[in-house]
Amino acid sequence: MAEQAERKIPQHVAIIMDGNGRWAKKRGLPRTMGHAQGAKVVEQILEDADHMGIKYLTVYAFSTENWSRPDSEVKALMNLLRTYMKTSLAKCAKNNVRIRVIGDRTKLDDDLQKAIANLEENTKSNTGIGFQIAINYGARDEMRRAVTRLCEKAKEGTLDPRDITEETISDSLDTAGIPDPDLLIRTCGEERLSNFLMWQLSYSELYFTDCAWPDFTKQELEKAVDAYNHRERRYGGLIQ
Repeated sequence: MAEQAERKIPQHVAIIMDGNGRWAKKRGLPRTMGHAQGAKVVEQILEDADHMGIKYLTVYAFSTENWSRPDSEVKALMNLLRTYMKTSLAKCAKNNVRIRVIGDRTKLDDDLQKAIANLEENTKSNTGIGFQIAINYGARDEMRRAVTRLCEKAKEGTLDPRDITEETISDSLDTAGIPDPDLLIRTCGEERLSNFLMWQLSYSELYFTDCAWPDFTKQELEKAVDAYNHRERRYGGLIQ
């Protein structure tokens, strides 16, 4: 591994945390145990990312499509999220973490919505790593909601449709004010975006690993950053 001073550290890393269920099945455990182990890994990777100098970390916790999973698994995932929202405030204060939840939270239970709002409110002034958690999130749904907001402004007369730019659209997304990811990591061998941050990932570097999320470590994160360091980001331009 190159010394940190010689490495380009991505400002924003997004992660599709795949493989919790397969990890559990391989060990003869219920899928919920895989999700529980995956939740522990999230907390450790957030700390590792912060120490590496990464400024924003966004994780795909629950997609709009995940509602189709068995009720018992959905319930277990929601309970994990409840536990995190209720217990992480002290950790966020200690580590100066700022949390934002992206996605359509209106579909979540009232108690979870309140816990999310409380955590966001109490961490918004923190100046450390920005931690975005995608819950009931789908990129197409995010863009649909953004278009709806822009149409409402146009209808009210506060926005001329001819003035809509890429920046206007970005400012209407759930990630408004957050730089686009430099690097996307997806675990457990899958190589697709799965409706995650499709607008924001337009020029991101993509890194895929066979490592299942519950086995993901600081060393695996460093491998991804190493791979990122060997990429030349041209944004449609020519190699210099």
